[in-house]
Amino acid sequence: MNNNNNNNNIDVKTEPAQPVLSIRMRVSVQELPFVIGESYTKIMHYMDKIGQQVAGAPFVAYYNIDMEDLDIEIGFPVAGPLEGTGEIQSSEIPAGTYVSMVYKGAYSGMEKPYAYMAEWIKKSGYKSKGVTYEYYYNSPQEVPESELITRIVQPVE
Repeated sequence: MNNNNNNNNIDVKTEPAQPVLSIRMRVSVQELPFVIGESYTKIMHYMDKIGQQVAGAPFVAYYNIDMEDLDIEIGFPVAGPLEGTGEIQSSEIPAGTYVSMVYKGAYSGMEKPYAYMAEWIKKSGYKSKGVTYEYYYNSPQEVPESELITRIVQPVE
């Protein structure tokens, strides 16, 4: 598996605020696969119920990196602000400058693109704002691990 070609696809963009429907929680890294799938299912059922469609790839926002007590937000971009229900909240990804890159491969191999991106941000004179978004363009249920496509996005200043 050759991931070297991923290292030159750093992108910097200024983005408007993006409305989302999401569920925020604290979990351990071991619980992630279960809670991510469960949360996406809950949000999709709710969107079907209210007759709305997603407006982009599903994401997980990581607000910290404590593997035993991750503060995460799991959700979908939507076309405009929608009312939430129960644990499903109406929220937004703030407007701002974002650095992103696409990674192809197993989730277990994401340490390298993260390290590369952190180094690139530092060398380029940006400062990370501490949140990381991962957008998932396919899933382990659809493709082999080596074919997984994830866009890693970090807000910077």
